[in-house]
Amino acid sequence: MKHIKPREGLPPNAKLAFKGVIFEVWQWEQEMFDGTTETFERIWRLPTVEIIATVGDKILIEEQDQPDRKNNITLVAGRADHSEDMLAEAKRELLEETGHQSDDWQLLFTHASHEKIIHDAHFFIARNCKKVQEQQLDPGEKIQPKLIDFERFIMLTEEPRFWCSPYFVPYLLRLQIDPIKKEAFRKLLFP
Repeated sequence: MKHIKPREGLPPNAKLAFKGVIFEVWQWEQEMFDGTTETFERIWRLPTVEIIATVGDKILIEEQDQPDRKNNITLVAGRADHSEDMLAEAKRELLEETGHQSDDWQLLFTHASHEKIIHDAHFFIARNCKKVQEQQLDPGEKIQPKLIDFERFIMLTEEPRFWCSPYFVPYLLRLQIDPIKKEAFRKLLFP
């Protein structure tokens, strides 16, 4: 495999061992404490965007099937595989999956995991979304957009079908136990 510069979060001597559609496996020799060397590995994956989209006083979620996951409830989300501009990727995902657009975007947070799996997840808020076209789904997507109220959204952690980035669940759990943070989040979504 052709040598390319290692991804951010990898040592400079890392070499690409496998490149798939979504994942890359990187390997390098690492000196151990006793002077021997071992092969270490990390997986890099394309970044993702997840969108908390509001329509009026509701939040837009999705009920969806994909070939490998059926009957899930999700945020509007997807792989950032068209550009390195995460806001542009979030806008594209919202439009394709729901037919909605927003002129009022805010980055909520980015979770950058640089452990064994290197993966950046970017969480955006899209306020006052308007439907401007029909969905343009990928061949492997069946998505039904749904509107839910704020209280039900906060409690999605109790829903066994809720499928989202593992970084978002603790965020929702904190909102459930902290009324001040919960109200601040409500005002962030619905100023």
